[in-house]
Amino acid sequence: MNMDIKVITICGSMRYSKEMIKIAEELELKEGYAVIQCVYNVDGQKYEGIDASILDKIHRKKIDISDAIYVVNINGYIGESTRKEIEYANNNGKEVIYHEKIVL
Repeated sequence: MNMDIKVITICGSMRYSKEMIKIAEELELKEGYAVIQCVYNVDGQKYEGIDASILDKIHRKKIDISDAIYVVNINGYIGESTRKEIEYANNNGKEVIYHEKIVL
């Protein structure tokens, strides 16, 4: 187990929300990370009247207070929002950890 506790924010498509919850659990229990989860629609719930720009600002703040982001890229999928989060993390000196190896 990692004794230098790192705070990480989970980033990824909400299509993998259930997987992201399980991955967060494993990262905390097996790897010793302190995980900030960002999962909203586990059961496909739609949120009416939610300002997406507010959620974006909240998520960026989570990245700001983290040491790293953990990108859930199941089957290599990285959506546009997650790409922007990766760019934001890189621009702010945050480590970017990928769930699956990136194939170029």
